[in-house]
Amino acid sequence: MKHDSHLEAKTLGLGKAIAVLTSGGDAQGMNAAVRAVVRVGLFTGARVFFVHEGYQGLVDGGGNIKEANWESVSMIVQLGGTIIGSARCKDFFERPGRLQAACNLVKLGITNLCVIGGDGSLTGADTFRAEWSGLLAELQKEGKITEDEVKKSSYLNIVGLVGSIDNDFCGTDMTIGTDSALHRIIEIVDAITTTAQSHQRTFVLEVMGRHCGYLALITSIACGADWVFVPECPPDDDWEDHLCRRLTETRCRGSRLNIIIVAEGAIDRHGKPISSENIKDLVVKRLGYDTRVTVLGHVQRGGTPSAFDRILGSRMGMEAVMALLEGTPDTPASVVSLCGNQAVRVPLMECVQVTKDVTKAMQNKKFDDAMKLRGRSFQNNWDVYTRLAHVKAPVVSQVKNVVAVMNVGAPAAGMNAAVRSSVRIGLIQGNQVLVVHDGFEGLAKGQIEEASWTYVGGWTGQGGSKLGTKRTLPKKLFKEISANITKYKIQGLIIIGGFEAYTGALELMEGRAKFEELCIPYVVIPATVSNNVPGSDFSVGADTALNAICMTCDRLKQSAEGTKRRVFIIETMGGYCGYLATMAGLAAGADAAYIFEEPFNIHDLQANVEHLVQKMKSTVKRGLIVRNEKCNENYTTDFIFNLYSEEGKGIFDSRKNVLGHMQQGGSPSPFDRNFATKMGAKAMTWMSTKIQENIRNGRVFANSPDSACVLGMRKRALIFQPLCDLKEETDFEHRIPKEQWWMRIRPLLKILAKYDADLDATEHAHLEHVKRMSADSTSP
Repeated sequence: MKHDSHLEAKTLGLGKAIAVLTSGGDAQGMNAAVRAVVRVGLFTGARVFFVHEGYQGLVDGGGNIKEANWESVSMIVQLGGTIIGSARCKDFFERPGRLQAACNLVKLGITNLCVIGGDGSLTGADTFRAEWSGLLAELQKEGKITEDEVKKSSYLNIVGLVGSIDNDFCGTDMTIGTDSALHRIIEIVDAITTTAQSHQRTFVLEVMGRHCGYLALITSIACGADWVFVPECPPDDDWEDHLCRRLTETRCRGSRLNIIIVAEGAIDRHGKPISSENIKDLVVKRLGYDTRVTVLGHVQRGGTPSAFDRILGSRMGMEAVMALLEGTPDTPASVVSLCGNQAVRVPLMECVQVTKDVTKAMQNKKFDDAMKLRGRSFQNNWDVYTRLAHVKAPVVSQVKNVVAVMNVGAPAAGMNAAVRSSVRIGLIQGNQVLVVHDGFEGLAKGQIEEASWTYVGGWTGQGGSKLGTKRTLPKKLFKEISANITKYKIQGLIIIGGFEAYTGALELMEGRAKFEELCIPYVVIPATVSNNVPGSDFSVGADTALNAICMTCDRLKQSAEGTKRRVFIIETMGGYCGYLATMAGLAAGADAAYIFEEPFNIHDLQANVEHLVQKMKSTVKRGLIVRNEKCNENYTTDFIFNLYSEEGKGIFDSRKNVLGHMQQGGSPSPFDRNFATKMGAKAMTWMSTKIQENIRNGRVFANSPDSACVLGMRKRALIFQPLCDLKEETDFEHRIPKEQWWMRIRPLLKILAKYDADLDATEHAHLEHVKRMSADSTSP
C-alpha cells in the first residue's frame, strides 16, 4: 500500500500545470515557499510556472509567466523578499483584468494557482475562482479560446499561503515573514537598549502591523517593555497618568531606561490614533525625560528569513502542491495554515471573513470581540504581557508558598527569560521565590538565595544561564538536597533544563520513597538546544541554535558558490537527537542530513556522493551536507569527509566544519524569548495551585504522579504531563523520545534536494474550520 501511494505521489501531477505568484507586500520566507512549490510540483510530475510581478503579471501575460525548472529556485531559500516580484495590482480587481488573466492561464494549460500573499490577495484569488466558468464562457464567445481549451481547463484550483509580516490573518498561528520581522525588531531593540542605558533615555519604538498589534505585543514580551500600545486593546482613558506613573516607578527602582512599543495602528478607546510623537511629547512635557522616537519602517520587511520562516515556507509550499493536485471542483479554495506545529488546510473565505470581522469590531469599538476573534494564541500572549507588566510585586503580609527555580544541564538561550517570568509571576502570586545556582549541585551545597522583582530585571534578552547550570544528577546528593529543602522551607521546584532536568526530576520522584522531604511538586521546563526532552515538541533554546547554524550554512554556501565544485560537511550538536541537523538541513537547503534516528549504511553514503557528482554537472556547483554529532559511531565527520574527498577527486573538493559550542551561545531568538516567558509563567501558576492542593496539616506532601510533570508543547497546546507517563516514551540509552514529530518532515528535505523520497511518510493536512482552530490553539 505504501509503495503504491509513493508511486501515486510521483505521478499525481502528470499532465497538470501549477502557477505560483507572490502578491501584495513582500515577506521574508516567500522564496522558501516558492522553492518548495516548484520542486515538490516537479517531483509529482507537474509543470510549474512562475508568475512574475504578482497579479499584474497574470494580467499582462507574455514573458511574465515563465516555466520554472529545478535550478530556477537554487540559492534562494536564504534570500529575503520574493525573487518573482510582487506588485499591488488594480487591473486584476476589475473584471476585464481577470478575463485577460484567465485567457493567459488557459493558453498555457494552467488550472492550479498557488497565491502567496495577504488577505487582499487571497480574496482576489477566490473571486477569480468563483468567476472562472463565466470568464471561460465569455472568452469562448469572443473566440479567444477554443471549446477544447474550455474542456481542458473546466475548473480552477486555488490554494493560498499567507505571506505577511503583520500576522494579521485569522486562521493561522503564524504567517510567513512574521518571525523574521520579529528578528529584525529585536535586533534593533537590543541595540537601542545599550545606548538608552548609557544615557538614561526613554525610547519610543514604532513597529509595523497595520491594524494588528501582534508584532508590537510579541516585541514587548521579548524585551520586557514598560508599555505597549496595540489597536486590539486600547488603553483606558486615564492612560497618560498611568503611563507616566509606570515610567517613574521603573526609574525609581534603579532602571536606567524605559522602552515603549507602539503598533503603527494604535488607537485610544474612542478610535483616535496614538502616535509615537504624541507619546514622546507627553513623556518630555510631564516627566522631562530625555526621549527619542525610532520608527522601524521597512527594515522589518528586509533581511534574511529566519530558520522558522524558511521551514514554515517549505512545509506550506509542499502542502499547497498536495492540496492543489488533490483538489476537485467541489473543494473550497483553501489556505494552508499553521496550528501549533501542524500544517492544516482551512477554507479561504472563512479566514478572510474572520479577518474582516476583527477590523469591523475595532471600527465599532468592540475591542473585547476583536481580541477573541484574533484567537486564543493572541489572547494568551496579551495575558502573559499584562501579568508581567506590573512594576513591582504586591506587598504581602504572609508568604503563600516557597518555590525554588533552577537551571540544569547545558546552557540554552532563553533559560533566563523562563527564570524571569517564573520569579515575577511567583512574586505577583504572593510567593517567596528562591533561585538555586549551579543546578542540583547548588541545591545540595545550599547555593540558594531569594529573588526580588529587580533581581531578574533585563534577563529576557540575555543568552546562556545567569544562575549557572551543571549536568550533575541528584541521586547521590539526596541527603544534602533533602536537608536544604527543609532548611529553606522549599515547597515546590521549577527545573529549567534539558535531558538532565528530566532524568533528575525522575530521580527526585523515585527518591520520594526514602526521603519524605522530596515529596514536593516538581515541574520541568524543557530548555536545550538538542530538543530531546520527552513530552514537548519544542525546547527553549533550539530555535536560537537553529538560527545560528543557518547563518553559518548560508556563509559556507556563499563561499562554495564563489569557488565552485565544493562540498561542505557540517557537524551539528544534539547528542543522538537529529532535530538540529534535520531542521538546519531543511532551512539551509542541504543535500543530505545524517541522523541517528534514520540509520544509513555505506550504500547510502555512496548514493549521496553519486548524487553530488551529478549535481556538479548542472549549473549548481556546490553541496552542503549536515551531520548530527552522534549519528553513527563509525561514520564520523572525518570518515565522511575522507570518503567524499576520495570519491569526489577531480569533480569536487570537500571541506568540513564542526560548529561546536557556538550553537549554545548568542542572544535568544524572539521565539525562544516568548516561548520561555510563557512556559515560566504557566509553570509557576501550576506550581502555586499544586502546592495548595497538596498541603496536609500545614505542610506540603505531594506523592501522586500528577505532582511531578513536564510542561511541554504538544501539537497545539502547552500541557502538563506526569513524568511517570513519559518514562514509557523515552529511549534512556540515547537520551531521546521514542517518537519524534519532526521525522515526518524528513521526506520533504529529500525531495527538495532532488532525491526520490516516499511522500506517504510525510505529515498530511486535513481541511478544518477556523472557529475550531482558534479555540484549540495555544501556540507561542
